[in-house]
Amino acid sequence: MRERGFMITQVHFILTYMCTLECEHCFVCGSPAAEGTFTPGQIARVLDQAMQIGTVDTVYFEGGEPFLFYPVLLEGIRMARDRGLSVGIVSNGYFATSDENARCFLGPIKELGITDFSVSDDIFHYENRQENAARRATETAQKMGLPTLVLALDPGGSGPDAIADVREGKKGVIMEGGIMFRGRAAAKLSGNANLHDWHQFTSCPYEDLVNPTRLHVDAYGNLQICQGICMGNVWEKPLDALVGEYSPKDHPICGPLVTGGPARLAEVLGYTPPAEGVADACHLCWLARKASRGKFPGVLEPAQVYCDK
Repeated sequence: MRERGFMITQVHFILTYMCTLECEHCFVCGSPAAEGTFTPGQIARVLDQAMQIGTVDTVYFEGGEPFLFYPVLLEGIRMARDRGLSVGIVSNGYFATSDENARCFLGPIKELGITDFSVSDDIFHYENRQENAARRATETAQKMGLPTLVLALDPGGSGPDAIADVREGKKGVIMEGGIMFRGRAAAKLSGNANLHDWHQFTSCPYEDLVNPTRLHVDAYGNLQICQGICMGNVWEKPLDALVGEYSPKDHPICGPLVTGGPARLAEVLGYTPPAEGVADACHLCWLARKASRGKFPGVLEPAQVYCDK
C-alpha cells in the first residue's frame, strides 16, 4: 500500500445524474434529462479499487436519484456488503407514492443492510410541506427500523414540519444562508442572494482539500474531491493510485484554494469576479472554475456540474 498524507474512508457513488426533480439548488445540476449512470460492472470495478486503498469502510449511493435505477442500486448495495463495507443512500423518496409502495422499495434494502438512509425533504424538493413522498419515505423507513436522516435546508419554511408560503420559504433559505451556491444554485439562485465582496473569501469553508476523508466518483470515472474538481479518472488510473499521487499544493485548482481560498483561485485563474459581489465562497469558486474549464480538461469535470450539459 502506498504511503499517503490522508486517509480516505468513504467513496460516494454518483449512481446517476438523472433525477425525478430539477431542483434550483442542486450541486450537480441533476434533472430528468441528465445522463451518466453506473452499470453493475462499473460499480464492482470501483469497489475493488476502493478495497485496494485499505482504509475505505463506507460507500454511499446518491445522485441524481439512485432509486431511478433500482436493480442497479440493489446490486451495488449487495456487492458493497459482500466486501464488508457499510452502505448509505441519499434519496428524495419519490418512490413513496403510498406507504405500501414505500415498503416495497425499502424492504429489499433493509434485508441487505444499510447504515444510513438520508432523505431530502425541504421546500426546494417538495413545495407541499404538509404531505409529500419524502416524508412518507422517511416515516415508512423509520417504522421498518432503517437508520434514517432527514436532509433539510434552513432557515425559513424548509424543514419537514415547516409550513410556509412557498415563495417566502425559498426566499428565507436563499437570503439567510441555508444554501451553498454550487451547481444550479450558483447559476439560478445567486441573483436573489445577499452579495458580498469577493476578496473576503480566503479559505474553503466546507471541504478539507488537504486531508480529505471522502471522494465522489461518477459513471464517467471522474474522481471528485468536490463537485467539479477532479483528482483524475478511475477508468484511466486506479483509485488507489490517484489517492496515493494526490498532492494538494501541486493540484492546479486545490493548490490556490488551500493557500488563499476562492479569492486566490480567482486571481490565479485570471478570473474577474462580478463587481456587485458574490453570494458565498462556493459561488466565487464555481464562477472562477466555470470560466476556466477550457484551460483544465480532465480537472474541471464533468460538464454536468457546471450546468453545461
